[in-house]
Amino acid sequence: MSTHTVTVNSVPVTGRTPAPHRPSKEAPTRRRAGEIEGYRGLAALSTVVFHVWQQYYTYDRDGSHPPVGNRYLGSLISLEVIDLFFVMSAYLLTLSYARAAIDGGSTRPARAFLFRRAIRILPLYFLAVLVVWASRNPELPGNWRDLVAHLTFTHVFDREQIFYTIGPTWSLSLEVLFYLALVALGPLAVRACRPFRRRATRVAVCAGGCLLLYVGPMVWIAVARYGFEVPHTDWPVYFGPQARFGGFAAGMALAVALVGLGERGRLGTRTALGLQVGAVAGLYLLSLYSAPENAAFTFYHPLAALLWTVLLFGTVHGRRRTRLHRALTARWLTWFGLISYSMFIWHEPIMLALYDGGLLPPAGPSGFPLAVVVVLAVATVGAVVSYWVIEYPASLLGRLRDGRGRPRTFYPE
Repeated sequence: MSTHTVTVNSVPVTGRTPAPHRPSKEAPTRRRAGEIEGYRGLAALSTVVFHVWQQYYTYDRDGSHPPVGNRYLGSLISLEVIDLFFVMSAYLLTLSYARAAIDGGSTRPARAFLFRRAIRILPLYFLAVLVVWASRNPELPGNWRDLVAHLTFTHVFDREQIFYTIGPTWSLSLEVLFYLALVALGPLAVRACRPFRRRATRVAVCAGGCLLLYVGPMVWIAVARYGFEVPHTDWPVYFGPQARFGGFAAGMALAVALVGLGERGRLGTRTALGLQVGAVAGLYLLSLYSAPENAAFTFYHPLAALLWTVLLFGTVHGRRRTRLHRALTARWLTWFGLISYSMFIWHEPIMLALYDGGLLPPAGPSGFPLAVVVVLAVATVGAVVSYWVIEYPASLLGRLRDGRGRPRTFYPE
């Protein structure tokens, strides 16, 4: 059973690069946005349940005890989905670079990309960090090192305080580092593909780069675990970008594969279903057989990222809409996808406040189901308020700049 701690340069393509490949313009970004939003909603709900699961562990002289004694049910509840977030984020943000590298064209300047990511991530994150930190540090200077680390996204490198303030936000440090890596690597990939006349060669170059980015973290993990015997509780070693970038690399590879295929090779219903079922079964088995320091535990995250990628590929590259597609695009689920970022940010502080205030059942198996219901209900209300009061108004700041990242002139002379 899994016991891990958790918790998108303008480079025109010229020269011998051929005209854009027409089918790729119908890439799954627009047509499959509903399915991705549905997966995001599922991941958000699963994350809340997972952290309640962690909160309801009990400890005695015999060790730790999960809130659900059934190993098979526990492995399903404790299945981590953080790698799914990484894969989806990298997939969506890499698509424009993949199209530019493989089919020609240009991408947004880095300043436009980073500005849009900043208004998406920073307002809610900074406000939440300040509110939660202030509530736990009523007297100044308080734990100022923790505050500085969170405001600079460097807490992922802090062995002692990586999970302080808002525990799950260690992953946002990796997101921000990925944005910086993408605006550097994306244009490099476009330039590297320019000399090649054959489209298949350009696809292979991009895929090879993704493979290197995926294998690198696995090598790091293997050397750390089996070469230097670093324990899994040395958080920066196994939670830092050098160990977790494989999830983003898998999402980048998915973008390259789908742009490379275009409308070709669409999966039949049975093939798509087989990939989806196989991926879900693999994820469950990975969670079931993961135990501290064994191989499934050590390589859990790169392997999980690969399986999530297979699941997404089977979903977005299918020839026909299936029952799964209809389920993923259900209004209630895509609604949770819409508020998923606010849910991700606020659910842990809400859970801890409820628990410390005596508003949740005591720790133990009997209290876990009710705790899940209460935390989900309160966190959903908080996420809705947060979305409309903070996230949505902040998104309107995108109108201050044009598609090239330049300030708009609202009052021309």
